[in-house]
Amino acid sequence: MHSIRMRRIQAVLATGLAALALTAAPAPAHAFPASSNQVVLNYLNSITGRYVVSGQHNKEPADQPSQYTAQVKAVTGQYPGLWGGDLMFLPADVANRQRVIDQAKLEWSHGSLVAFTWHVCTPTGGSTCQFDGGVKTSISDDQFRQIVTDGTALNAAWKRRLDEAVPYLTQLKNAGVPVLFRPLHEMNESWNWWGHRPGSSGSARLYQITHDYLLGKGLTNLIWVWNVQDNPAGGWSSYYPGSSYVDVVSLDAWYKNYPSQADYQQIQNIAGSKPIAIAEMGKVPNASLLESQTRWTYFMLWSEQLRGNNTNAEIQACYFHPRVLNQGELALPASLHRPLMVRPAPSGFAPSGGRP
Repeated sequence: MHSIRMRRIQAVLATGLAALALTAAPAPAHAFPASSNQVVLNYLNSITGRYVVSGQHNKEPADQPSQYTAQVKAVTGQYPGLWGGDLMFLPADVANRQRVIDQAKLEWSHGSLVAFTWHVCTPTGGSTCQFDGGVKTSISDDQFRQIVTDGTALNAAWKRRLDEAVPYLTQLKNAGVPVLFRPLHEMNESWNWWGHRPGSSGSARLYQITHDYLLGKGLTNLIWVWNVQDNPAGGWSSYYPGSSYVDVVSLDAWYKNYPSQADYQQIQNIAGSKPIAIAEMGKVPNASLLESQTRWTYFMLWSEQLRGNNTNAEIQACYFHPRVLNQGELALPASLHRPLMVRPAPSGFAPSGGRP
């Protein structure tokens, strides 16, 4: 444990190397071997109430799939314990999906969990897509009913859309990389075409269809993360597809900086014994959150919000909190009951001034 802490301090002090791309870094001693989704689930269960894994999302452009993770390193000297990627939708990003998959493999090999979101386009559209009118769009109730009804043209179109992701997710399966997969995120919101349809025939049904179809394609490496946003309307359970379809229950914190106690309780009520997570947020967790809402198993900062909405001091305080686990500090599958590390930032630590 002492040697781990010393390596961590040395990494922080080496700020001149902080902006190096992750691809240039050698694999650490805690690199993950090929593994299964159940091993990751077991790990999340084992740290519930004791640790929380730090996470950072990396969205477009897809040809820079580690740019925000590199910014975490520049500020803290550490890489996040979870790397978040996105299959995205713009033609240029679709053309670079292989880079994103390659980065996911690398992040796993360096000792980080891998999470994927997919801003997916409506099956009612054409072969190319923009955000407005493609992902962020409205479809009619009749169109939605057709999408979730087997045998219709729109149901077939949705499955063809899913087929676009299958070869990439299969690569991760073949490489032994479990994926925290969060499809149809924020399904209680109305900004996306798949959302704001409560009840068993609504957004939850589309999630079930997506789950069954991808599982039928052999994607047993997926860890199914269900997700809602913290809007004040509540009633999140009316979007829940059922415990047999969900491995991790997650919340996005955007209406407020941090989940309220009521939010935290509502998510726990839905999850039962399943792991829970904050899948998106714009503010890094502070000590108050980390010490009062202890069942969150990971959090993920949203891309540009890292530096746009947080000071360097706030980021450092989060990454050095004794409950937070960063890259190289997760133990899969052995040694799951290691004690908390107390890792105060070295005195006089000055973050890198520039953004990589």
